Amino acid sequence: MKRLATVALTALAPVSWGSTYAVATELLPPDRPLFTGVMRALPAGLLLTALARTLPKGQWWWKSAVLGILNIGAFFPLLFLSAYRLPGGVAAVLGAAGPLFVVGLAALLLGERASLRTVLAAVVGAFGVSMVVLTAEAGLDAVGVIAGVISSASMGAGTVMTKRWGRPEGVGPLAMTGWQLTAGGLFIIPVAALVEGAPPALDGKAFLGYGYMMLINTGIAYWLWFRGIGALSATSVTLLGPLSPLTAAVIGWAALGQALSPVQLVGMAVAFGATVAGQLAAARTAKSFSSPERNDQNISMDLMDEGVRR
Repeated sequence: MKRLATVALTALAPVSWGSTYAVATELLPPDRPLFTGVMRALPAGLLLTALARTLPKGQWWWKSAVLGILNIGAFFPLLFLSAYRLPGGVAAVLGAAGPLFVVGLAALLLGERASLRTVLAAVVGAFGVSMVVLTAEAGLDAVGVIAGVISSASMGAGTVMTKRWGRPEGVGPLAMTGWQLTAGGLFIIPVAALVEGAPPALDGKAFLGYGYMMLINTGIAYWLWFRGIGALSATSVTLLGPLSPLTAAVIGWAALGQALSPVQLVGMAVAFGATVAGQLAAARTAKSFSSPERNDQNISMDLMDEGVRR
């Protein structure tokens, strides 16, 4: 039951990310994705770091910077470049292929033994997402495809390295999330200034949208995501990724009046079923395989929980 609760809480992160498109199109200034990336990451990072009242020490300064660039700083710009150069459906499918990167890297760097069921769940999940988001008019652009693939690889590498490095003793996921978001936001600032120029004027809707993106969509969502990485296998966490485009499709139907075809409904069922199957496969693997690193990180989670209770 404890694992199920952890999976459910971690799943709230990609569900929240599925609202990004609707919030951006309805509330935020158009054509400012990099500025939006800064507004998502940096204020949330500074806030979480202040709440945690803990700064990196020693090697964790550069480790936090590396993780922040992989998970946020490089991922956001590459994701936005892919979204601008490709139809949204193609970009979403490339993102849904991210679990395959994590499966390979986790086997190589963490010793996580991915079962055939896990690999099939990742493949079927990406296929289900493609049924939901791809259209007959979808075309390919080489730069967009490369950016989409690298963005998925960057997030995948960040997920695996977050699991591999764990956390400093006595430091909880709140501080780790704050460090990474701050580093990622700082990394995007010069890119945003070079590409987009001065920040746009903001109205009430924009402040509301950015407030939601900063607190819910980024601060809380990434805290849940990194907390999940500390408690679950990297593969188990990344297999929750398809929930993001599925949530975006549901919000588009419920709030934006976008129709869902029978093929899309079948695709949603396939992707959701693959997500559940992937978690079941990961749970079986977790029961049959345990490593010293996982035990160390479980101890770290216990220390974090004790610190929260204090």
